[in-house]
Amino acid sequence: MSEDAAIAGVELVQPPTFADERGIVYRMLRTTDPHFRGFGEIYFSTAYPGAVKAWKKHRRLTATYACFTGRIRMVLFDARMDSPTSGRMSEIMMGPDEYRLLVVPPGIWYGFQGLGVPLSVVAVCASEPHDPAEFDRVPPSSSEIPYRWPSPIAEAVRHE
Repeated sequence: MSEDAAIAGVELVQPPTFADERGIVYRMLRTTDPHFRGFGEIYFSTAYPGAVKAWKKHRRLTATYACFTGRIRMVLFDARMDSPTSGRMSEIMMGPDEYRLLVVPPGIWYGFQGLGVPLSVVAVCASEPHDPAEFDRVPPSSSEIPYRWPSPIAEAVRHE
């Protein structure tokens, strides 16, 4: 499994960053971006080193993810029967050192694991407001998804 294992409808976007002596601006989304799918809400999710937040699948919502503090392993699984990439898994590392956006359409199982020390922060722009009836969830060890989360100990990165 690698980052080039594309899943139909998933986009990996390289947005601009702007750095100077004061710090860095990480652009996430503009309404004029071709990968912008609408606005419902923006929220931030944190994960401690080794913590796994998985598995979730939206029915209608498209979510755009960015990790600007720490580092995460984002894993996607295409369980859509009508997809040309049905059954494909994709693993993508994200963090400020390789800043990019991951646009995940409805119907894709996803989850992430925190690898940053002391924690990782993920920004999420959802195309519609949170609705508990709009998504499915299974535990990280679910046999529905053929993936086993690795130990993050050797991969944890300190970002100070």
